[in-house]
Amino acid sequence: MSKIIDASGLSCPQPVLMTLDAIKSGSDGELEVIVDNEASRENVVRAAESKGWNIFDIKENDDNTHIFIRKE
Repeated sequence: MSKIIDASGLSCPQPVLMTLDAIKSGSDGELEVIVDNEASRENVVRAAESKGWNIFDIKENDDNTHIFIRKE
C-alpha cells in the first residue's frame, strides 16, 4: 500500500519538500503524490528521480495530478 501525500493547493517548494520528507522517512517503497499545478508536477518528478525513485504512473483528472513513485 502506498503512502499518500496530498499537496494539492500548495505551491512549490512545499510539494517537493513533502515528497522528500516522505522519501527520507523510509516509506514502504511506494508514494502517491497529489498536486494541482504543472510546476509542482515537474518539480516533484525531478526531485523523486534525483533520489533514485522511479515514476511508474501519472494520472490526471480535472483538478489534480496523481504521481505514483516507487523505490526500486
